[in-house]
Amino acid sequence: MIKVLLIEDEPQMRKNMLLILKKEGFAAVGAANGEEGITLALRELPDVILCDVMMPGTDGYGVLKAIRAERATEMTPFIFLTAKGERTDVRDGMNQGADDYLIKPVVVADLLGAIQARVVRREQHARELRPVFDTPKPLEALGLTPREAEVLFWVAQGKMNAEIGIILDASPATIKKHIEHIFEKLDVENRAAASLLAMEELAKG
Repeated sequence: MIKVLLIEDEPQMRKNMLLILKKEGFAAVGAANGEEGITLALRELPDVILCDVMMPGTDGYGVLKAIRAERATEMTPFIFLTAKGERTDVRDGMNQGADDYLIKPVVVADLLGAIQARVVRREQHARELRPVFDTPKPLEALGLTPREAEVLFWVAQGKMNAEIGIILDASPATIKKHIEHIFEKLDVENRAAASLLAMEELAKG
């Protein structure tokens, strides 16, 4: 069972997200602040960490720095949660070393998709599959158009629709439509399965 650590200082938000995670079959544990989150991360060694950015005391960036500094957790997938929606915040979070960045209130499908994508990346690393993320061109071999290949290229790197829209200068609705076509062409039902096929293709060299 995939273990998820949620670090969120707002009690009701933390309770609701933990319920969603547990309902979806994850082993979810919660922390009420950054200091507690760091302690739990080192003790529980979760598969994925979800962390609020703005918290009293140690904020999300401080948590990320502490997590990355420990050998046991330096490679643990780390997803920021924030109420801020400006593009600069998204870029700043990624530049700090986060694997993904979700805007609160989090859409359940986006939350699950982000976790699934990170788990796939972890599993691929464990199997020593080494995809090369230089160009989306190889993904056209899967029967995709150049634009669909670009979208899948970023999906495989854990990016959600809004982020891909920023990168490709397209609306989230357009990206969603491309992803629907990708799922149909690849005969898959979710982002995790599509990401796996993409990484296998990108690892062929």
